[in-house]
Amino acid sequence: MLKPGPRNLITDVDGVLVGNVEDQRLRSGVSVVLCESPSVASVDVRGGAPGTRETDLLDPAARNERIDAICLSGGSAFGLSAADGVMRWLKERGRGVPVAGAVVPIVPTAILFDLLNGGDKDWDWPPYRELGYAAAGKAAAAFALGNAGAGLGAKAGNLKGGLGSASAVDPAGGLQVGALVAVNARGYTTMGDMPQFWAWALEQQAEFGGLPPPAHGLALSVSHARADLTHDPADAARSDPRANTTIAVVATNARLDKASAKRLAVMAQDGLARAIRPVHTPQDGDTVFAIATGRHDLGGDPLALAELGTLAADCLARAVARGVYHAATLGAARGWRDVFGR
Repeated sequence: MLKPGPRNLITDVDGVLVGNVEDQRLRSGVSVVLCESPSVASVDVRGGAPGTRETDLLDPAARNERIDAICLSGGSAFGLSAADGVMRWLKERGRGVPVAGAVVPIVPTAILFDLLNGGDKDWDWPPYRELGYAAAGKAAAAFALGNAGAGLGAKAGNLKGGLGSASAVDPAGGLQVGALVAVNARGYTTMGDMPQFWAWALEQQAEFGGLPPPAHGLALSVSHARADLTHDPADAARSDPRANTTIAVVATNARLDKASAKRLAVMAQDGLARAIRPVHTPQDGDTVFAIATGRHDLGGDPLALAELGTLAADCLARAVARGVYHAATLGAARGWRDVFGR
């Protein structure tokens, strides 16, 4: 069984860095997953209301093979402009696809809805281009979780959402897998009225509290969560079910082609289903990108990709729980620790 890497972050995958920038006044932010060298990537979109950019390019049938970065942003559709800032940062460094005398950085992007969280959204021009540029410039191996980057303004059911990450590595064999997620789900990440996360069974090294087994069974937990899925008119962010979306990146150092990266993204989406109830709703824009940096050979085992997808899904589920676990109360959105007193 693979264990968390030294940081328990997606950056435990060689060749991957993450930069986060937040604006506390806006209550919004941007996260950038920066590839140290161009990497194979694909995407799986299952939410019914996605906001994305350059995702068609990641289809295995599309010509372009590699990307330079992936951008996750708050701001709903306004946040798609964050990619412009990331592209500028990359272009300044000569990164991108060479086309005659030009260079075009490839930066697929997904956004979440955080426009109703009480932040100052009365801008003339959306600020996300500048946030994206700054986030790319801060890309590093270590970064904060919870109220960070694209997770700053997020909610998760009845709790404060946030930025989460987790990893699984094999020091002996060399395989590395990691996940980064901005959790802004309509569904719930905890079991009804209990503090345990739906991802409880996958926890490694007490990474989200090390709680004991839940006090009652799955059926009762599901019924409690379902009863809480109401449109509370007193809460602007929950009165409209469209104000959601969980966006994520899974990464591996395995050598994959685009078709295999697509399968990895598809399997990794199951991690959201293991950690959020309900998920992939008509109002969510749930999107998962997959990156393969190509530094590790999986060999000829026909089951290797299936095992890799399972690891990625588990990492993503753990990342969801970690994002909510580390999120602090912001405005009306109460953090897990404040709600459960732990």
